[in-house]
Amino acid sequence: MPDPTPYPVRLADEITRQLGQLADHLAHLPPHQATQVIARVMDSQDGVLGGVTRLVTTSSMFTKGQAERGALPPEVWLALGRAANELDAIGGDLDEHHDQLHQVSTRTGVGTAKPPEPAPLVVRRRR
Repeated sequence: MPDPTPYPVRLADEITRQLGQLADHLAHLPPHQATQVIARVMDSQDGVLGGVTRLVTTSSMFTKGQAERGALPPEVWLALGRAANELDAIGGDLDEHHDQLHQVSTRTGVGTAKPPEPAPLVVRRRR
């Protein structure tokens, strides 16, 4: 008997499962490989972040139509719209660091004469 769950729902479940696997792997990777994964995930155009942003934006557009018809409360559309805007802003913030992530991810760590200097962590927030 075929699975009655629609394919897009199964696809969403599978993507969620794979993201969990990726997070588990990331925690155990050597630094240069972890940085490669992070650089790809955080790419706001072609990475996971970009894909999630597009998905939330598409969801917002869909729910807008549903809210206009009265099928969903407008708050659902507004919440998804805010989430899409925030994800886009986060992607923009991370784009500033894409080159550094890419540079670090291409290093193998072998043969470096001098290890990098640790940097003090400073929390700064701008919006």
